[in-house]
This record gives sequence, structure tokens and C-alpha cells, in this order.
Amino acid sequence: MITDQKPFAVNPNILEMEYAVRGPIPQRAAELEKQGRKIIPCHIGNPQALGQVPMTYLRQVLSLVEEPSKIARERQLKALFEENPSSNLREEDFISEEILGISQDILTKSVTGMGAYTASKGHYFIREAIAEFINQRDDFDPRNGINADPEKIFLTSGASQGVKFVVDLLIAKGNDGIMIPIPQYPLYSASIKKVGGTQVNYYPDEEQGWVFNRSILEDAYTKAGKDGVNVKGIVVINPGNPTGAVLDEQSMVDLIEFAQEHQLMIIADEVYQENVYQGKFLSFAKGLGTGTVPLVSLHSISKGFLGECGHRGGYLELRNPPKIENSTMDFTDLLNKQASVSLCSSTPGQVLTYLMVKPPTENSKSYQRYLEEKQKVLNDLHEKAVMIREAFSEMDGVECFGETGALYLFPRLNVLPEGTTDFDYCMALLEKTGLCTVNGSGFGQKEGTHHLRIAFLPPKELLKQVLPEWIKFHNQYVSK
Repeated sequence: MITDQKPFAVNPNILEMEYAVRGPIPQRAAELEKQGRKIIPCHIGNPQALGQVPMTYLRQVLSLVEEPSKIARERQLKALFEENPSSNLREEDFISEEILGISQDILTKSVTGMGAYTASKGHYFIREAIAEFINQRDDFDPRNGINADPEKIFLTSGASQGVKFVVDLLIAKGNDGIMIPIPQYPLYSASIKKVGGTQVNYYPDEEQGWVFNRSILEDAYTKAGKDGVNVKGIVVINPGNPTGAVLDEQSMVDLIEFAQEHQLMIIADEVYQENVYQGKFLSFAKGLGTGTVPLVSLHSISKGFLGECGHRGGYLELRNPPKIENSTMDFTDLLNKQASVSLCSSTPGQVLTYLMVKPPTENSKSYQRYLEEKQKVLNDLHEKAVMIREAFSEMDGVECFGETGALYLFPRLNVLPEGTTDFDYCMALLEKTGLCTVNGSGFGQKEGTHHLRIAFLPPKELLKQVLPEWIKFHNQYVSK
């Protein structure tokens, strides 16, 4: 006799998790797209989905290491070309010897090729290259004792996996808390929720460009303590997501001193470090220097100018690993245990992470092309951000604070019809114009404020078409 299957009881934390970036507005956008509507997906930092062209260097090398026989074949074709000078082919039609050599070197160092598991932390030669990249980026001298250590670097399937590794370890009890900036990227709130921890909000000053000071941090910490929360870590996202703001040096100093005083681990999400369009990026590793605060830094191939979201590559670097209570192990050992359970991160992601930190040698043909492609992507991104910010000036009651960084703008909607929210606004904007954004409440915001996040990724020609429609929609919507 067939009966209805009994419903399963599941983890209530997962049941209650929210992730607005893939939430109701993008889901509605998908429905509209199925109906034949033209949708402009600005709800997520997914550059290649909006036409950003992959970097030639990365894709050439990846194709060769995935199919090594192409290396020999390319050389054979090049030899035939050189023997036949009357051919219509040109030198540029062949993959350069430099790229062939890099690809062969990767295969030699990986030993087992692309289809095999690697060490849990990832290939050592790649972790070694990441350490060299960090030392060069931050002007660290290996003789001064603060250089990066390949053994404290873990290759991850995107930075998201690294975040989950750390959050899973820090949350031991329900009252264990992690401080996160509001607004925040919902990966953090979701990861804390999933393991049953406590989210502790701190609020950067929007009108001062999303910076913060000791007072802001202490207020959040003190309130959490009164609520019985045991704060163990603090997240900082720089450049910011969703705000796009670039953190000033004083805010970094204040956060490091705050973490030192309260013995917290800093989780520094630095995946947008290449997306600083004015000025220079300053890492938390650089800011920490010889300090003893435990620090986790995260980077990814998904952002910057690479936009390789689908290949899922990145790394986690750990400094000053704390000892583990009632154990002889430290935090590095437990991260390695977690990585071991996952076996290893994606090998294409590992290779692309290697290429991110080890670009072509300067003055080579490959380097010149690489530099041109890099500058084009970054210049285009900045120009598109400027276009959108200029459009805000024509929208009633819209303000956007902070220096432009990352891939996003987070304008404040000061005027909305009574009884409506930023969710209502974003849904109506989607229905009317096809522009898919995310409501500010999906990231968290100060009570009584309304925002939206838009990724400035669409081609400029498309923005020129949709921005006037957005301006018209906005001014009509708020005048109701």
C-alpha cells in the first residue's frame, strides 16, 4: 500500500538561511527571461556573464595544461610555418613559446596532471608563488620575519570556501559570535547562521564614506557582551561589498588595535584588491606587519580584472595561528583537516590562481597583451561606475557615498512612497526596465534607510540605453 512519504526534519539553520543575491528578485528575473523579456543581470558580480572577455594568457595556458598534446602540436605547426615562408599565416597566429613553456612547466611541477587530486592545501609550487606575490605586493623582506609562509596558505574553491572553513571553526557554541560590517555580503550572515553562531553587527559611517572608528567597533562589541555573546572574530571587506567603498588606513589601524585588545581573529575579505580605481590597495597583512593578531586573508580569481567566477579558484592565507583549546594543534592544523575532508580544491581553479599571482614576465609579447587587456577591463569598469553615479544625480533623493571600488555601487534611496521598501522598489524596477538589482535590506542596513546594490558590469552601450529608463522610472516611482 502506497502512503504519503513522511516529511523530513532538517537543519533549521539552513532552513532559515537567506541569500538575497540569489533571492526573490533574481528568481523573478529568471521567470521574466523565460517569458522572453530582456534582463540586465546587475545583481551579482559575474563579469563574464555580461560580456567581459577572458584574459588571453589565462585561457591559453589553461587549454594547454588541460590538453598537453596541444603543446607539441603547436610547436610542430610552428616549425612547418617557418619552413614555408610563403604561407598566409603570421607569427601572431601561433601560441608563443613563452606560453608553451609556462604550460609545460606547470605540468612538470604538478606531476600528476589536471585530473588527479592534489595535496589538500593545493599544489606546493602554487602556494609558494602566492607567498612570493604577497611578499612583493606588501614589500615584505623575507629577512624581517613577516614574509608569507606557503605552509599557511590554502588553495580554495573560490574565497567562499575559505570563509566557510574559518566560520565553521570559530563557532563552537550558539553564543559564539563574529562581528560583520553592515551592510555585508550575505555569505557571512549565511555561514554564521548555518553553524548556529551569532551575528554581531557593526555599522560603518555611510556619510563619511563607509569608514569606522574604535567607538563604532567598541559599541557593537559591548552590546554583544551584554547580550551574552562571546565575540571571537571580526570580518572586514575591503574594497567593500556591497558598498564598493575603499577603506582608509586609519580604519584599518583602529580595527587591528581593536582586535588585539579583545583577542579576536580578523577575517579580511580582499577579493576586490585589484578593483581600486584611484589610489593604491593596502592589505591587512601589510597593516598588521609584525603584529600578533590572528589574521585570515582571502583572495579570488572571480573578481579583479580576471572575472573567472565559474572556475572557482582562490586562496586563504593565515598569520599568527592561535593555539586550540584542550589540544596540541593550532588553527593551521584544523584548517588542514577541513581541507583534507574536501580532498582538494578544483585543479583548474588552482592553475588560474597561480596565473593570477604569476603574470607573464615584463617586456615579453605576452606581458604587453596581458597589460593591455588588464587596463581595458579596469578602465571600462571605472568608466561604467562613473556613468551610473552621474545618473544618480538625476534621480530624486538618491545619494551614493564613498570612493568607488570593487564592482558595485550602493546608493541610498532617501525618498520612497509611503509604505514601500527598497525590495518593492527593486522588484518594480525589474518589472519595468529589466534591470536586476538587489535590495539593500538583503545586505543589512541601518534601520530607517533604504538602498540597492548594482554591479557596474553591463557594456557601456547597454548602460546608455537603460540608464535613461531607470531615471524616468525612479522619478515617477518616488513621486507617487
